[in-house]
Amino acid sequence: MNRQKIRVGVLRGGPSHEYEVSLRTGRFVLDQLARKDYLFEPVDILISREGVWHYRGFEVRPEDVVLHIDVAFVALHGAYGEDGKVQKILERFAVPFTGSDSLTSALGMHKHIGKKIFEREGIRTPLHIVLNPATDDIETAVEKIGKEFPLPMIVKPESNGSSIGISLVSSVDALRNAVDFALEHSDKVLVEEFISGREATVGVLEDYRGEELYSLLPVEIIPKKALYDYEEKYGNESRGRYPGNFSAQEKSTLQDLARRAHQSLGLRHYSRSDFIVAEDDIYILEVNTLPGLTETSHYPKSLEVLGIDNHDFIEHLVNLALRKK
Repeated sequence: MNRQKIRVGVLRGGPSHEYEVSLRTGRFVLDQLARKDYLFEPVDILISREGVWHYRGFEVRPEDVVLHIDVAFVALHGAYGEDGKVQKILERFAVPFTGSDSLTSALGMHKHIGKKIFEREGIRTPLHIVLNPATDDIETAVEKIGKEFPLPMIVKPESNGSSIGISLVSSVDALRNAVDFALEHSDKVLVEEFISGREATVGVLEDYRGEELYSLLPVEIIPKKALYDYEEKYGNESRGRYPGNFSAQEKSTLQDLARRAHQSLGLRHYSRSDFIVAEDDIYILEVNTLPGLTETSHYPKSLEVLGIDNHDFIEHLVNLALRKK
């Protein structure tokens, strides 16, 4: 008797600045599912930059697709995918899906909310402030920050990912241009102090290898320039050390902080947290609720170091989502 295949709808693309990255993550997931074609039936669901859903080349309504799959694999990044919007659609139709639910996705997407939670939980994060053009006079706020905030500083979109729209500001004169650049990608801007140190990223995976929250080995990011931006993150020259050259104490602390960050935000299934290992302490920068899964992404490479096959990892996430059903 043939076992019925699990229909896995892979959502990729989407109306965000991370459209191209999402296409690559989605292709990675589809390829891994295809390696277990006796178990899964991959369903490619492309969402355009305008937010229109497509199935087999045709425009469709979300309910025309999601009601005919067993589980959704959310391979979206940025707005619509990581801010809880697509999760709300899936929840409305009671479709199980990988990753965090709509509420916790929104928490993870908005960096300043996450930072408040981290501070409440005793997880150290850089000094920061949020600029909101809807309530703040930007000229006045920029002038005040220039006088009171330590240099250098990082200016980034408050709710975006993949290091898009980020600037390293080393002078007050450059601050306004950096704020305007960040506002091109988000309706709010996060300004935070620049912490000098080694950058690390740590993935976690729920219910794996006998652990409720399994931590991958910390990766040490080795940028070729001072700012680890979008071009370097997803370019062919992006570099990382797998695992990172951290002391046993640093490694243990990073893994513990990644688990705590995941739990403090109430995330599901998997995540990846970014840190700066400074001389005085370890600082968390942000948490990625849907880590990139491209050929240059750190999460798949971290899995490889630990002998975890990518197709087994994808299957594990699908099974975690199906348990909720």
